[in-house]
Amino acid sequence: MQGSNMWIFAIGFLAQFFFSARILYQWIASEKAGKVLSPPAFWILSIAGSYLLFIYGVLRNDFAIILGQFISYYIYLWNLNMQGQWKKIAGIIKVVLILTPLVATGFMLRDLSGFTETFFNNEKVPLWLLLFGSAGQVTFALRFIYQFIYSAAHHQSVLPIGFWIISLLGSSMIIAYAIFRLDPVLILGQSFGFVAYIRNIMLGYKNNKITVYEQ
Repeated sequence: MQGSNMWIFAIGFLAQFFFSARILYQWIASEKAGKVLSPPAFWILSIAGSYLLFIYGVLRNDFAIILGQFISYYIYLWNLNMQGQWKKIAGIIKVVLILTPLVATGFMLRDLSGFTETFFNNEKVPLWLLLFGSAGQVTFALRFIYQFIYSAAHHQSVLPIGFWIISLLGSSMIIAYAIFRLDPVLILGQSFGFVAYIRNIMLGYKNNKITVYEQ
């Protein structure tokens, strides 16, 4: 592996470390509480991991990664704001956090004709695989759109059962894509969350049954 590739993968692995840490922290906090929680640290770690994946996606010239992160990134910021943490961040950092995804996307699309040629005629990634990978990223990101709609309706930041079910589906698709792409960053990052997703679904259903019983 060339030196430049090592640094690129190092950025990707660090991003996945933050994503794995958020799941582990949320899982431990939920187990202690006996119910599914949405702690501020979950969203802070999400932002850190997503920020690095924007960089990783640009360096890997992989628009599927950037697309998936773009959809969910701003929902992370929204949840942080819902929990009263956004106002604690310095103004310049807020600007950087808001603009980075736009800059990363703009960088990938700076040469629209070249991007189109690369996207549809990438010798390293067949079109069907790229479309499948993009679909996986979109599906995985939809969990946060669902979470956003659910939380907005309930006026609080929560992680409902549907969020974890969509997580399982999207994660399975991304792992399949990563296996074809021989991408250890995506494989490692997605595989870690499987147990946590299933456990959160179990906790969610358990609490729903308790709520119905008490009513």
